[in-house]
Amino acid sequence: MPASDSKYDVKRELKQLYAPKNTDWALVDVPPQRFLAVDGKGDPNTSASYTEAVEALYSVAYTAKFASKRTLGRDFVVGPLEGLWWADRPEVFVTRDKAAWQWRMLISLPEWITDDLVAEARRAALAKKGAAALPALPLLRVETLREGTSAQLLHVGPYDDEGPALARLHDEYLAANGLRMTGHHHEVYLSDPRRARPERLKTVLRQPVVRAE
Repeated sequence: MPASDSKYDVKRELKQLYAPKNTDWALVDVPPQRFLAVDGKGDPNTSASYTEAVEALYSVAYTAKFASKRTLGRDFVVGPLEGLWWADRPEVFVTRDKAAWQWRMLISLPEWITDDLVAEARRAALAKKGAAALPALPLLRVETLREGTSAQLLHVGPYDDEGPALARLHDEYLAANGLRMTGHHHEVYLSDPRRARPERLKTVLRQPVVRAE
């Protein structure tokens, strides 16, 4: 197969999910998507398992990208880091009690990246870096999300300033629109926190919902 003239970029193909303009809650229909995924728990700022999860995700994602280009002639832009977040008490997200957070970190996969190609990429990443450098690699898997109807907005600013937006969702938007939450809170990190100033960070906040009975 000849190489494509353009790389697949999920941010371009699914603009409604990766480039929303609304900064207050609005509904969006989310199609099924496949992801690389690693689960963990604890404060993402201090938890070693969080850093290890992200390292495993990017290692396999980039290895799969290069293998796809080499063997299939199809290239893609590695998607932004995403995360599902949940806790026994949802209010800990408003209060920012990060030690109580559970998470599933994600990187999206193009539809042509098969489970077999991911398995090959995992083996190649392990051979290149070694088990000591990728302790979260055994936890990595492929997962399909089927979020469907979701409330979503673009948050601009520090991650710790998300509380008021989440409070509006929980305390106002859901009841006003006859909705209830289903599934986990979803975030898409459009900015690199190592390069962007905190006030310029862009994060998509998303919550799957259904009509309340």
